[in-house]
Parts: sequence; structure tokens; C-alpha cells
Amino acid sequence: MARILVIDDQKDIVQLVVKALELQNHNVTGLTSVLDLDKNSLPRFDLILLDIMMPDVDGLQFCHEIRNQVDCPILFITAKTQEADIVQGLSYGADDYICKPFGIKELQARVAAHLRREHRERHHKLSLGEFQFDLSAQELYIENQLLDLTKSEYGICQFLAENKGQVFSKEQIYTHLYGYEDKGSPAAVAEHIKNIRAKLKEVGQNPIETVWGIGYKWH
Repeated sequence: MARILVIDDQKDIVQLVVKALELQNHNVTGLTSVLDLDKNSLPRFDLILLDIMMPDVDGLQFCHEIRNQVDCPILFITAKTQEADIVQGLSYGADDYICKPFGIKELQARVAAHLRREHRERHHKLSLGEFQFDLSAQELYIENQLLDLTKSEYGICQFLAENKGQVFSKEQIYTHLYGYEDKGSPAAVAEHIKNIRAKLKEVGQNPIETVWGIGYKWH
């Protein structure tokens, strides 16, 4: 089940889309005006369907405004089918478009395809504010700048970030990285974290907090 936002000034279109997507067990919010939207709620949506030609706020401009606030797919529902219009829509941050009139099956299939792709991408990525983890490549980026970490340093960062707010002892971190059978010393974790902090300090970041007497956490 995904959380989907639909905005179209035609009430019948909104009702049609909401009903079609609810049949696939999605949680759908339907609005007929951008002005009715609480922008603070945007990050909770997994996909947004947005009309281009609306009287209150132009859909293209609205997409451009919110693109930096959300990383979910944005699909335009549009009657504008000229190539120039489509190119403009994609350049404003949309991921795809569905031309009016559209069939219910097409709508459901296009939405499902984008949700599947988004699930695959998020499965291999983790974003926390300025920090982006590429889980497949085992790389950490800070505002799109790659941080030079060793394998163990990266492993510690990913483990703590994936469990943000939870405190782990050196022993717990060491066991996660190397397993119970490894005979090394958990004291190495403290040295790794010291090195991580030095590298993060160079880019003005310090997300790893020491909880005295217990261990470390990503705050």
C-alpha cells in the first residue's frame, strides 16, 4: 500500500483516480486545488499525481517548487500532449505524464510501475538529511560529495544511520561488522569512529554522538 496525493481541478477526475487507486489498496488523498494542500504533509506521500492546467496554481510551477521538498515520483495528468509541453513538464521535475483521456488500467499500471521502481531504488539507498548512503556501492555522500571512508568506517556509519537514535556499545557495533567468531578487539571501533569524525569534521558534519558509559548513536 502506498500513500498517494492527487490534485486536479476537475472533481470528476479526482474521484475517478482516487477510486481506481483505492481498488489497489492505496491510501489516496484527492484535492481539487493546490491551495487546499498542507505543504508540510508532502514528505509523507509515496507518489504525487498532478494536473498541469489548474486555475489557482499552475501545475508546472507547483512541481518545480516542491521538487526539492519531496523525492517521490511526480506524475502529471495532462491534456497537453505536444512534445514541447511534455519536455517542459519533465524539465520541471516530473518523472512521467499520463495524457487525458486515460484508461483506468493504464493509470493503475503506470502508478504501479513507478512505485515498484521507487521501492527498488529506496531499497538500495538511504537518505538522512544531507547524508545519502548508496547501499549497493557502500558509499556515503554528503550533499552529493563522496566521503572517503574505509570499508569498516562505512559499515559503522551505515549501521548507526539505519538505526538512527538507538545507542550501540562498541561490542555491539563490532559484532555487527565482523560477527561473533572474529577474535579482534571491539576497541578498534572507537578508533574507527575517531577517524570517521575527523573526516566528517572536514565537511562540517558531526552526526555520531557519544553516549558516555554506553556507546554511540547517529543523532
